[in-house]
Amino acid sequence: MKDHNFLVLVRHGQSEWNAKNLFTGWKDPGLTDQGSEEARNAAELIKLREIEFSAMYTSVLQRAQITGQIILQGIDQTGIPVIKDQALNERDYGDLAGLNKDDARKQWGEEQVHIWRRSYDIPPPGGESLKNTAERVLPYFNEEIMPRLMAGENILIAAHGNSLRSLVMQLDQLSE
Repeated sequence: MKDHNFLVLVRHGQSEWNAKNLFTGWKDPGLTDQGSEEARNAAELIKLREIEFSAMYTSVLQRAQITGQIILQGIDQTGIPVIKDQALNERDYGDLAGLNKDDARKQWGEEQVHIWRRSYDIPPPGGESLKNTAERVLPYFNEEIMPRLMAGENILIAAHGNSLRSLVMQLDQLSE
């Protein structure tokens, strides 16, 4: 019996909208060439650990799915189950989605945009706060993924900065 198992969290590679400095949220741009290369680099690092995964969990957004598939190809584990769920989607940026971040700062002010992006419980107009994101991500993680980890399985999650951030806050028991 093994004495430990692994949960590997990977943020998607650079998306087309990341490269253009746009708020993305639930919009669904693909990866740039750099983003694909970042996923291949992640695969190389994971391969060094020789982890055999039972499953990969990802969001319903293609940038996370493609990142995960590139990683699975790079570690020769394309045959494992891939579970896609909206619960792992990025934070919904609402009215900010699709806007250039610099333009948003000009429209609403540097301080307000910073509050929307970095505070725990203040959402942008029409969007989710990090707290809202955590309220979506954590129940799914606790109900679907945690039991598999507790059973000794190795799990890969390919998702998004804020969905992973809310998960890491729980795992590390960080403050709000």
